[in-house]
Amino acid sequence: MKDDISAARPEWECQLSSLLPLFGHRNWIVVADSAYPAQSKPGIDTIVSGEDQIHVVQKVLAAIAACKHIRANVYTDRELGFVEETAAPGITEYRRQLEALLAGSTAKLLPHEDIIARLDQSAQVFRILIIKTEMTIPYTSVFFELD
Repeated sequence: MKDDISAARPEWECQLSSLLPLFGHRNWIVVADSAYPAQSKPGIDTIVSGEDQIHVVQKVLAAIAACKHIRANVYTDRELGFVEETAAPGITEYRRQLEALLAGSTAKLLPHEDIIARLDQSAQVFRILIIKTEMTIPYTSVFFELD
């Protein structure tokens, strides 16, 4: 029987909480936009949060910070800076919120293809958790490489 706290949490948060003690160096957590593709490689688990991107990033940051055995290298797509408000309404506000949220981290901007290549290479041996959100703006995924 679940306790009242876990019963109140969304399923994706429960899954994240159960995986974090297992995860360590070279595991990844990706907070992805809704268009992020489902990958077929074994070891990559994809779950749908049904929630706002910024909210999920905030929850993932807090969950990682609460773990004593890991920290995260954070990556965002360099292409995010080139998306214009006219093409993707809401991008300016999203960038502002994400910048504020990641202010305490050493987030690195990398080309999308470079991040995907790193993720793919790690997935050869290590587990990856992808949490899809309701975000519909391109290049908004946030990648956490655990260390």
